Amino acid sequence: QLQLVESGGGLVQAGGSLRLSCAASGRTFGSYAMGWFRQAPGKEREFVGTISWSGGSTYYADSVKGRFTISRDNVKNTVYLQMNSLKPEDTAVYYCAATRATATMARELYDYWGQGTQVTVSS
Repeated sequence: QLQLVESGGGLVQAGGSLRLSCAASGRTFGSYAMGWFRQAPGKEREFVGTISWSGGSTYYADSVKGRFTISRDNVKNTVYLQMNSLKPEDTAVYYCAATRATATMARELYDYWGQGTQVTVSS
């Protein structure tokens, strides 16, 4: 069992930066690939990025590539999402998730989800 808690969301102006954190409980964190997803009002939850269990591989949605960076610290049981050059269209609730599969953008393959943290980007 893995419990995930996101933090770091907030209100930021367009062009600004935020760093989200996702703290995991459980001693098996290092065996999970981790993903970030987001859901804007009235829209489906969409893939943002993912990182392999070792941190050696990352993949991003085209919409965030070059602006967002995922990293992880398996000693601190935490995964991060550094968001730069934020745009109003990045406004959403951001969720972290864990999967025993390889790093994937497939939402249905993630076993554990956090409660989400709100990110609002003003124009």
